[in-house]
Amino acid sequence: MAAALRAVKRWRLAAAAPSLVFTRSAFVAKKRTYDQPNWLGVGLAFSTSAALWALLFKQHNEDVMEYERRKEERQHKCTGCS
Repeated sequence: MAAALRAVKRWRLAAAAPSLVFTRSAFVAKKRTYDQPNWLGVGLAFSTSAALWALLFKQHNEDVMEYERRKEERQHKCTGCS
């Protein structure tokens, strides 16, 4: 019986760590308002995404052109060129 009481007491002490549940994060300064979105953040997110997609398409087109150029070089069977 005494061992069981000690185990319960030890479990309560372990569960009752410093009151971290009620502490406030240093990164949250105010409560979010979902009625008024942060349009600057929304614009930055969408513009960044659009810029990355544009770079992806540009790089893809350059890669396709390079592939086609090398493909034509391989098929070129001229004895005077080499």
